Amino acid sequence: MKLAILPVCAALVMVGGCNSDTVEEPETTISVTAPEVSFKPGPSERITTGPQSPVTISYRVIGTPIVGQTVALDLQFESAFGNQPFEVSYRVNDPTAMQLPESQSMTVSISPSDNEGRSAQQVTVIPLREGRLYLNVAAVFETESGSVSTVTAIPIQVGPAAPRVILENGTVKTDENGQLIRTLPAKED
Repeated sequence: MKLAILPVCAALVMVGGCNSDTVEEPETTISVTAPEVSFKPGPSERITTGPQSPVTISYRVIGTPIVGQTVALDLQFESAFGNQPFEVSYRVNDPTAMQLPESQSMTVSISPSDNEGRSAQQVTVIPLREGRLYLNVAAVFETESGSVSTVTAIPIQVGPAAPRVILENGTVKTDENGQLIRTLPAKED
């Protein structure tokens, strides 16, 4: 960008020097902005995007979930606020697919036991059908400026996992150069 402006400035100086009259020209200010530079991290560098989560929630499903039987989940919370207490709530989106037993509290107050802000909790659910079901867990801190929360959906696979099937479109053929190509059928309107 600077190199493109340099010839223009030189031409202005030469034109100004050829004029023998002492006429004052108004000063011209040229503003040059630096081009945007993008940073690409190296293999050992890490870029964090967005705000950090106030609580990291880890989980483990205990045993094999079976329709109609209670299944327990071990939850581990790691707080960014140290040992400050917070509220955890449990919610099921589809009550026809899974429910919380009556003995399970829907909201629990947690006070981390160590200075690193780690604590554990066990929650139980009752799956009512096969498939992938989700338990929503929300951890909420009350601060002076408002509430800060982390919400995660914990997947619970009940029954056999559905096999992943890749659906392929078209037909794979080899062209005259030996390259594999996929031909797609034309749409008929």
